[in-house]
Amino acid sequence: MAVVTLEGVASGDATPSSEWSMHAEIYKTKPGAGCIVHTHADACTALACLNEGLPPFHYMVLQFGGGDVRCAPYVTFGTRALADLAAEAMTDRSACLLANHGMIVCGRDVADAVSNAVLLETLCRQYLLARSAGTPRLLTDEDIAAARERFKTYGPRPARK
Repeated sequence: MAVVTLEGVASGDATPSSEWSMHAEIYKTKPGAGCIVHTHADACTALACLNEGLPPFHYMVLQFGGGDVRCAPYVTFGTRALADLAAEAMTDRSACLLANHGMIVCGRDVADAVSNAVLLETLCRQYLLARSAGTPRLLTDEDIAAARERFKTYGPRPARK
């Protein structure tokens, strides 16, 4: 793993990815991000190659902070423009698709970021499967609001003593 400062100064023997500036910009704009995962996972990349975001077809899309996952416009990989567009697409979100490229997600730590990456890939695959069979029903603003309310009590709770 390459160790790189937010200004792009590398230390150690590993060479940083050409995408280091995209990671750095997201760290700068998302103070709660402890880890960022960027992949070219199949379903995410396929949807990104359609230059589309992930719409509110399933309530789990809310796990990324809003009713959709945006798709940042295409620009050449490894550029400052991509870093800026990815950070902008992730405003109020923990994930975005990158047009004709892939996806990027963040999380509190490594486990959370990897879990988010797997969830995004799963949802993109489910959405593409649903589209191949017809036109998916998208959740309404009311549906999203109700799901957001339910998420306040979603998941495991600490055991009582």
